[in-house]
Amino acid sequence: MTVQTTGLHHVTAIAGAPQSNIDFYVTGLGLRLVKKTVNFDDPGTYHLYYGDDSGRPGSLLTFFPWTGIQSGRIGAGQSTTTAFSVPAGSIGWWKDHFAKLGVESDVTGRSSHEERLSLRDPDGLQLDLVASSTVDPRNPWDSASVPAEFAVRGQHSSVLTVADPAKTVQVLTADLGMHIISETAGRIRVGAGDGAPGNLVDVLADPRNEPGLTAGGSVHHVAFRVPDRATQVEWREQLADRGYSVTAILDRQYFTSIYFREPGGVLFEIATDTPGFDIDEPLLELGRSLKLPPWLEPSREAIENAVVPITLPPGNNPGAADAAAPVSAAASVTE
Repeated sequence: MTVQTTGLHHVTAIAGAPQSNIDFYVTGLGLRLVKKTVNFDDPGTYHLYYGDDSGRPGSLLTFFPWTGIQSGRIGAGQSTTTAFSVPAGSIGWWKDHFAKLGVESDVTGRSSHEERLSLRDPDGLQLDLVASSTVDPRNPWDSASVPAEFAVRGQHSSVLTVADPAKTVQVLTADLGMHIISETAGRIRVGAGDGAPGNLVDVLADPRNEPGLTAGGSVHHVAFRVPDRATQVEWREQLADRGYSVTAILDRQYFTSIYFREPGGVLFEIATDTPGFDIDEPLLELGRSLKLPPWLEPSREAIENAVVPITLPPGNNPGAADAAAPVSAAASVTE
């Protein structure tokens, strides 16, 4: 029997300067910086995690920021849009909010079921805010810049652009246990569980099949949820039996991960819900200080000297005043 994902866990993207990244996602999108750590595979640069008050799976967007990195190219074999869920009727407020910040945004879709606002972050990453007729019960982060009545509830969906949608949909349904929700011209929507916001993937056809370049302003991988490591072990065995090249289980401190690439070229991760982001700092202090896993702790001084100072905007934490950490011009990373 196929192990079934319970939805999206996180999306990881590549950014340029870390400070502009923090300013946009904390002040612009009203997310919480829930963890300031480093890329475990390249500890000369940050790994920044944004999400809700506790960084629950399904609320997370994470970044590897490298100052001066070249811009990516959007194309086939990528996750080309990351969408967040916002309350029905809030799109007008968000458009005004971004205009005040000097961020261009456009309403790119209206139907009886959802309204969509499209914009780009400082590095060109494509983002959508989706106000759906389906009520999203998830509690938002109480941000200083975005009132709770309009705030992001978590991820809505990821858009995968591939040359052959049928093969990618086959992986999502036959191997990840999702199901087809709808099909329109050039787009197939696939969902986990009840197909609520946070459990959705849209697969788009790119008939040109022009491969994307994963660099600044592009998504590195999309992660799906499993509840625990035991389920992850079972899933890894099933994927290996079906012929996928799957990594070993990797300890990411706040979850464990496996990775494989689907036939369309998109890198998938399977990540556990546990143990969570409060294992090394209290919930109220998430994101305030640079956290390192035990195996990097002996190198703390060198890491702190290698990273550039960063400051948290007001409102990320009660009474938080933050500083400190990195950048290196790297090429390929895993997580």
